[in-house]
Amino acid sequence: MPTEETLSIEKLVYGGDGLARIEGKVVLIPYVAPGEVVRASLDRVKNDMFRGRLLEVISPAAARVAPACPYFQRCGGCQYQHVDYALEVEQKVAILREVLRRVGKIEFDGEIAAITADPWGYRNRVQLHIDRGQVGYFEHGSRRLCAIEHCPIASPVLNQVIAKLNAQLARLSSFSGAVDLFTNENEVQMNLLDRAPRSVFSILETAGTTGPIEYAGFRVSRNSFFQVNRFLVDGLVACALEDQQGDSAVDLYAGVGLFSRHLAGRFQRVTAVEAGHSAFRDLAHNVADRVAAENSSVEEFLARLESTPDFILADPPRAGLGKPVVKELSRIRAPRVTIVACDPATLARDLQGLLAGGYRIEKIALVDLFPRTFHLETVVRLRR
Repeated sequence: MPTEETLSIEKLVYGGDGLARIEGKVVLIPYVAPGEVVRASLDRVKNDMFRGRLLEVISPAAARVAPACPYFQRCGGCQYQHVDYALEVEQKVAILREVLRRVGKIEFDGEIAAITADPWGYRNRVQLHIDRGQVGYFEHGSRRLCAIEHCPIASPVLNQVIAKLNAQLARLSSFSGAVDLFTNENEVQMNLLDRAPRSVFSILETAGTTGPIEYAGFRVSRNSFFQVNRFLVDGLVACALEDQQGDSAVDLYAGVGLFSRHLAGRFQRVTAVEAGHSAFRDLAHNVADRVAAENSSVEEFLARLESTPDFILADPPRAGLGKPVVKELSRIRAPRVTIVACDPATLARDLQGLLAGGYRIEKIALVDLFPRTFHLETVVRLRR
């Protein structure tokens, strides 16, 4: 049976929850802020952990603000709309340090710079769910649909598409599935993720093209990845590459070539490695003759790499590099390595292996690609 308790929030943790304690046991509660006193309904999820549901904020933090979104706390997309953005960024830096310390046993005492932009209207890609004539996102912690009429973190053009779909709800009532939308603010790319009758597809087709679109000079097909923050694409590239230059560079998990093309202006020889077939076709198109593009897994490419490049950049998926890649990077011994990571826990694990393999951390930066959410993008510069 749930119990009700009055609790003091110590800090925010990765995932978006606030952490409190009761009789020495951890309590995780969403939608709170450090320093607040709250009343919550608690359920035990482990012997030493409770999960709480916020009932009342007894003593609000100075940084607590009114959410800009009417769906906040019901929609599962955002976790931090209830706090001032400056506090959100400050807490994300603290969370990054804590995860590096807890998971990787890494004590980094240097400054962690935070690179930010407008926290609203930034998303150039959203995945909408359609069910029983409603359009929206999943609710917090469930697969139930939270119907929406607009999304404050989505770009203006994506909100126009959301409005168009809401105007066609009666004709969408026979469909249950998801659609991925990506925009350059002129065109919209539509990728239907589930089978749909022709009548439904013809409605979704009005949202945009199923073919490639151009984004900042890069061709991006509908099964290819591109960064989701339209305000920080250039900032991310500048942070990751900074003053890097030399004879040879390797871009691992190259995607459509966002980093590869910029590396080509700084290094005599650049090799870009991408396993995905759609992304690789875009990569080959985007870098043309300026970069040697390899359609290969990173593990296979590194295993046959005998020369040592001056610089390696790696932008792995959420699962991180993994032990085989860390082992190969330690063998290859490139003098400079930069990791662009979207998950701090897998980053901490990978860094632990690279530090043991002879690298040291030169610089860490937080690039806040996902404002109002708990997600972190981290750029780590390593040197042997």
